[in-house]
Amino acid sequence: MDIERESMEFDVVIVGGGPAGLAAAIRLKQLAAEKGNEIGVCVIEKGSEIGAHILSGAVMDPRAIDELLPDWRERGAPLDTEVSEDRFLFLSETGARQVPNWMLPACFTNHGNYVVRLGNVVRWLGEQAEALGVEIFPGFAAAEVLYRDDGSVKGVATGNMGIGRDGQPTDSFQPGMELHAKYTFFAEGSRGHLGKQLIAKFALDAGRDPQSYGIGLKELWEIDASKSKPGLVIHTAGWPLDNATYGGSFLYHLGDNKVAIGYVVGLNYRNPYLSPYEEFQRYKTHPAIRAFLEGGKRLAYGARAITAGGLNSLPKFVFPGGCLLGCDAGFLNASRIKGSHAAIKTGMLAAEAAYEALAAGRSGDELVGYAEAFRASWLHDELHRARNFKPAMGKGLWLGTLLVGIDQVVFRGKAPFTLHTTKPDHEYLLPAAECQPISYPKPDGKLSFDRLSSVFISNTNHEENQPIHLTLKDPSVPVAVNLARYAGPEQRYCPAGVYEFVRDDDGAERLQINAQNCVHCKTCDIKDPTQNIVWVTPEGGGGPNYAGM
Repeated sequence: MDIERESMEFDVVIVGGGPAGLAAAIRLKQLAAEKGNEIGVCVIEKGSEIGAHILSGAVMDPRAIDELLPDWRERGAPLDTEVSEDRFLFLSETGARQVPNWMLPACFTNHGNYVVRLGNVVRWLGEQAEALGVEIFPGFAAAEVLYRDDGSVKGVATGNMGIGRDGQPTDSFQPGMELHAKYTFFAEGSRGHLGKQLIAKFALDAGRDPQSYGIGLKELWEIDASKSKPGLVIHTAGWPLDNATYGGSFLYHLGDNKVAIGYVVGLNYRNPYLSPYEEFQRYKTHPAIRAFLEGGKRLAYGARAITAGGLNSLPKFVFPGGCLLGCDAGFLNASRIKGSHAAIKTGMLAAEAAYEALAAGRSGDELVGYAEAFRASWLHDELHRARNFKPAMGKGLWLGTLLVGIDQVVFRGKAPFTLHTTKPDHEYLLPAAECQPISYPKPDGKLSFDRLSSVFISNTNHEENQPIHLTLKDPSVPVAVNLARYAGPEQRYCPAGVYEFVRDDDGAERLQINAQNCVHCKTCDIKDPTQNIVWVTPEGGGGPNYAGM
């Protein structure tokens, strides 16, 4: 379909209105104001509004926002609940053993950090950016990377609106817009659709460990006031996962009798019968956890992939005409379960390098200053200290805990050795014939819930008459390979009921894709054992609408 698109020109275009993208936009405008210059900065965000697709635990280290906006307290930033207590528990099926705080590695202590609803923080950052003159366009999904004749990135094109399920324009058709820039920043979050393409095109991951991911599932609850302990941070390991599977939980007490509760499962798990969603639901029934939730009300639900490989898996993040920020590259510190401070810092570093380049009259080249500034930053030092965490925990709960203890307590992250990950997450999955099926309890509707009721409270919505954005390279593979060899793992690893195997009238099985349920977590794109599923961006504004998650 040959469509003529209008174009707009900017100095910097930023794809993604999360902490990284907005921090970059704010820093660019700050630098221009300091020098008395004008700079054109545009942020496009696929969510219906800034913060709509933001999902994180979250305990936030204020170090980066202190640098970006030192007066954030006076400005009313929604960092209201300072951490008051840390607890780390090892769970058995019915028991819980707390690790004495004096034994906890520094990565598990949160003194000086804040329990936040990151969606609210991001909305506030958006307000600060707009006040500085940043142009923000929510509801517009970047669907395509544009290139110059020399191969450098020229910008992006937003997706066409009003394309029907058959791929043809409908009466409401609107062509996408081309956004051209001297530099384009990609801050799409974990497993970014365009970031993935750029990593492949420019071979940015050459010589790096394979990237490693987790899926994080989260609910927001309102609990009985007598059980609320604002600032209490609880992490757990162990049950309900077996000791060979990486994962753990968080329970964060906010103000106003709210708690954020969630579960993370490493996507290098082996058993195709494992369901991260069901593991999360049964985790909430543990006596140590249900004590907080009983009598409470679930308010919201969501799920999102987490880029957790750390420094060893970090790709080269600069390329001609642009760069990767935050979780699009993989700057999260998995040992601390924190990425928002890293995202903000990378946005600032990229902005400073781009502003220097623009001031020198450059465009379309590699922002080597961004990479150099990262290597000299506190963030690089932090990630270097954490480099062994994910490879160590991939060796199982008890051996991994021992290795992390040696690395973090004995050597304080400066061990004379570096552990490595050798294969991507999807290659770990074993054939179903080699694994034991897992029997999960039925949801009780009080502490545990089914997928569809969860998707309902994620406020997920997609225009039904649009092309399915969960694409298959080969439509025969789900039944011929995934179902036959792996017992159809997509129906279990998806936290939103997108995939189900159904029988046609003639008795033949096929994969049904309920794309309207998709919460944009990207797990299928990562864990599909044949890498046959490719997530592409749907029409802008679709997906979840998280209320301060």
